[in-house]
Amino acid sequence: MTPGGRTAGPEVIWARPQRAGRGPRPAHSRDSIAAEAVRIADAEGIDAVSMRRVAAGIGAGTMSLYNYVPRKEDLYELMVDAVSGEYSYAPPTGDWHADLLALARQTRALMHRHPWLPRLLSPAHGFSPNALRYLEHSLACLEPLEVPDGEKLELIAAVNGAVATYVASELALAERARTLPWSEAEEQSARTAWLGSRIATGEYPRLAAALQGWTGIPADLGEAFDRSVSRLLGAWAT
Repeated sequence: MTPGGRTAGPEVIWARPQRAGRGPRPAHSRDSIAAEAVRIADAEGIDAVSMRRVAAGIGAGTMSLYNYVPRKEDLYELMVDAVSGEYSYAPPTGDWHADLLALARQTRALMHRHPWLPRLLSPAHGFSPNALRYLEHSLACLEPLEVPDGEKLELIAAVNGAVATYVASELALAERARTLPWSEAEEQSARTAWLGSRIATGEYPRLAAALQGWTGIPADLGEAFDRSVSRLLGAWAT
């Protein structure tokens, strides 16, 4: 064993007791530790989360926190699992496309509530208690889809990856808009004018044809999100 009750080899946080070592009843819980870490990340970003900050937030000593959470990576896993508990699972309708789209919408909303979440997503965090519930429900929704079970897991991963990429772009655009020294409309107008000047040279005929029917960034990003996910789901339906 290493300091803080850590083992020398690989260990899954969920296989550990709530607190390493003997002694009185634990003064803290994984839930309270995760909740404090999530609070800090929501308010200040994931880089503000540290064992020291979390320990101070729950009224514990930094070293004593390691009895509950041996590594910072374990803390991240607790955080991902905690917010994954925010899903609401309705019984599958029999329409797997609609059910997965509804789940994707929840994932998008979850990532907007917790903008740090896309940075922490990892296959290593895919088997926490709430992640297992998510996977089980997703597979229940996909029962009508006649493909091998392994492909269903690939579809779930593909949808989650697409949602994370989409939300990361949304968050980046929103952050950039906040830092512009002029309005977003002025920025877009200037860029559109420059693009138009390049298209007018005739050097990009295919791009010019593609842009003819394009109206720019959609005003309703939710509708654009639905179309993107629906196209991805449609690939599995053919």
